[in-house]
Amino acid sequence: MSVRATTADPQHAVSASARRPRATLTILRKVGIALFVVWGAVTLIFILIRIAPGDTAVALLGPTASQEQLDALRLRLGLNDSVLQQYWIYLSGVVTGDFGDSVRLGRPAMQAVLERLPATLQLTFSAALIAVVAGIPLGVVAGRRPGGVIDRSVSAGALVVKSIPAFWLGIMLILLFARLLRILPSFGSGSLLHLILPAVTLALPFLAIVIRLMRSSVVEALGEPYVQAARSKGISERAILAGHVVPNSLLPVVTLIGLQLGTLLGGAVVTESVFSWPGIGLLLVQSVAARDYVVVQAIAVVVAVMVVVINLLTDLLYGRLDPRIRVGGRL
Repeated sequence: MSVRATTADPQHAVSASARRPRATLTILRKVGIALFVVWGAVTLIFILIRIAPGDTAVALLGPTASQEQLDALRLRLGLNDSVLQQYWIYLSGVVTGDFGDSVRLGRPAMQAVLERLPATLQLTFSAALIAVVAGIPLGVVAGRRPGGVIDRSVSAGALVVKSIPAFWLGIMLILLFARLLRILPSFGSGSLLHLILPAVTLALPFLAIVIRLMRSSVVEALGEPYVQAARSKGISERAILAGHVVPNSLLPVVTLIGLQLGTLLGGAVVTESVFSWPGIGLLLVQSVAARDYVVVQAIAVVVAVMVVVINLLTDLLYGRLDPRIRVGGRL
């Protein structure tokens, strides 16, 4: 009678334990890079605002303000301090979330930004949802038979949509659905109907990118050996697409979604201005016009942090989804 060994492979245990510290160090390195990118972004924002032409105090109070009023506002905003002092105060505000009070709005700048942020997030994620839900099936249909009529039609439509400027597209949608057909509101918020036109306007360029990437991934996956092996076993094309091709083709789309969320946040500035959507994009345009720089700084920092965090999470998530990739960067 033989005794069966129950002891685990010591080499496997050692290699597994050795990978954990390496994975932890990799994650810490990525977090450190993300923090460095945030610091660079907030520093660039500070420099750009300081080198902008014009007098901030005059822009806020108007040309009729007295010299005493201008001097008092410059003292209040710290404009008389040295650049290094202003930069230190600015970095302290970034860390604590205190960017000072907005002269135009009469309340803290970060409070004004946080009040508008939910509207922008609602618009951004609605646009991303539209692009993903519509783009993935269209990309699969187009890539299933490369060079066919459907493929050429979908690819041409995606190229046209991607080349249309967002502001022109938004105006055309307003003219068609709000002015001509009168079925959707042209501006403002408050209901789901108000969200449709700005969300579609923001989603269409992203939709075109999802379609083209998904189509390319499907075409590439159809040529892989595992697809040929599945066909040789008599598995139907529908089952091959659903069980093999589409899951493997989704991995690049996951990365794209994470990277494009930052682009959608930036594109929301134009879309919110066209539709008067009460988000941080519209607030940014209004604050730049009024030279309300404390609000501009708060918006820019919030957006920069959100983009960096989203990219970091996407990077870590992709390593979890793809079995060929590990956090340590080894196959």
